Amino acid sequence: MYRSNTCGELRLSDLNKEVTLSGWVSRIRKMGGMTFIDLRDRYGITQLSFNQEVNHDLWEQANSLSREWVVQVTGTVQERSSKNPRIPTGEIEIIVNKLTVLNASKTPPFTIETDSDGGDELRMKYRYLDLRRDVVRQNLELRHKMALETRRYLDERKFLEVETPVLIGSTPEGARDFIVPSRMNPGQFYALPQSPQLFKQLLMVAGFDRYFQIVKCFRDEDLRADRQPEFTQIDCEMSFVEQDDVLNTFEGLTKHLFKTIKGVDLPPFPRMSYADAMRLYGSDKPDTRFGMTFVELKELTMGRDFKVFDSAEYVGAIRVPGCASYTRRQLDELTDFVKRPQIGALGLIYLRYNDDGTLKSSVDKFYSEEDLRKWAERCEAVPGDLILVLAGETEKTRKQLSELRLEMGARLGLRDKHRFECLWVVDFPLLEKDEELNRFFAKHHPFTSPKAEDVPLLDTNPGAVRANAYDLVINGVEIGGGSIRIHDSQLQAKMFSVLGFTEEKAREQFGFLMSAFQYGAPPHGGIAFGLDRFVSIFAGLDSIRDTIAFPKNTAGRDVMIDAPSSVEKEQLDELGIQLKPRSGAH
Repeated sequence: MYRSNTCGELRLSDLNKEVTLSGWVSRIRKMGGMTFIDLRDRYGITQLSFNQEVNHDLWEQANSLSREWVVQVTGTVQERSSKNPRIPTGEIEIIVNKLTVLNASKTPPFTIETDSDGGDELRMKYRYLDLRRDVVRQNLELRHKMALETRRYLDERKFLEVETPVLIGSTPEGARDFIVPSRMNPGQFYALPQSPQLFKQLLMVAGFDRYFQIVKCFRDEDLRADRQPEFTQIDCEMSFVEQDDVLNTFEGLTKHLFKTIKGVDLPPFPRMSYADAMRLYGSDKPDTRFGMTFVELKELTMGRDFKVFDSAEYVGAIRVPGCASYTRRQLDELTDFVKRPQIGALGLIYLRYNDDGTLKSSVDKFYSEEDLRKWAERCEAVPGDLILVLAGETEKTRKQLSELRLEMGARLGLRDKHRFECLWVVDFPLLEKDEELNRFFAKHHPFTSPKAEDVPLLDTNPGAVRANAYDLVINGVEIGGGSIRIHDSQLQAKMFSVLGFTEEKAREQFGFLMSAFQYGAPPHGGIAFGLDRFVSIFAGLDSIRDTIAFPKNTAGRDVMIDAPSSVEKEQLDELGIQLKPRSGAH
């Protein structure tokens, strides 16, 4: 028997019990004739005590150990004279009478503690060591609990978990697919699924009624803090439902997870149209933990010979409470922030509403105090507030103003990770137009249904058609999204036509789905949550990487196993693949 107990379970109620523990040496403290070792396993830490006077040989053996050695000890539970209230086992220690080294360890390349001295790349290279750190392991335990409670909630509501294929056909719409060559079908390729979308719709046609799957998905796209080439979705679909049925079911799931995992009771989620989200926040995933909604000033700024405003399609402002005291240096910092290439504003206009009621702006030369007071009134400003203004093309400027708003929220400490604001964003556009290609693309995917009252616009004004689509947003992060699907084969064919598919092309790519719709497809809809993002919100993380056991870096590489990597020429020959020589190669 390697152990009778774990390193996290012994308490004062176990005094004088003879126990056996196994684990890793976390820390060694040598204090004269006494040596103390913190022994760690997944469940916690227990202090081991060795006394030179009581057992010199055992004490020497303990002193020969190093960090991360794997050992087994047997001893007696005793009360600690110097207690540690920061750990659950902090009132006891083990007086060791037997020590066995199960495996020695090289000195690890970084400290395996909450505040590690290892950089990101180093920790990713030795991820199996990084996972020993409590802070990382706890994220994966949280992920496990969230997945378990998700399954429990959905099972109680008669959802059936069904696995869908991982090797599927490629679809060029959306993000890039990862492609897998087929040895048995030379010159042909599978793709890894970006989502199980088509298969879950087919399950509804098959009469399964309620489906879910916690499923790996793959997208060959540029990476950010909230993206990985492989990620996990809580993927769901329901038959005989309207939009409210889906929203109510999965608002319930979200509330259930917050209650059972974090002990947080959430109020009903507000619903906001996509148009209002863009108008008030410049984002389809607004962070509603704080105000600073946009105020349009265009008609108040015209005719004063200030070309920046006169020539602008849009002039928008945010009111920043209590920041009229910002110095010129601080305002210059904000100007530099919005001028960064990734934001792209040409400049920033400010208006201080001073505590004494006076107004001071960066455009006093063009606007009278009466003009500026109208700005302040429109923004509902009070003395002490700062108004920040951007101008330009509407969509681009709103996005810039959104970044400025989030920056001010962060500077003022208003983006509290321990406060949770959830909302549904609804009524998305069905389509978005690529002006260069002069064609429409699906805002979500080609199977999203248009609002019934907007269907006639597919012939006259496709860009104005609204979709039965919805996103769940928590603290400015899109956690999930879905839609009511098209279940009528004629409407689906019309959608493909609007998207520029020929009848032959649509049948080549989606013929099996269009065929299935001719055999009694029920009205259906669904949603998919990003499990990695969901866990990161619960854990208070800015990146999804530490919610994943073995993530990729920002270049899409697994530096631990050095993947992707080249393969033997024989493998490529067998697959009928010939690599082009690199440019400049001999």
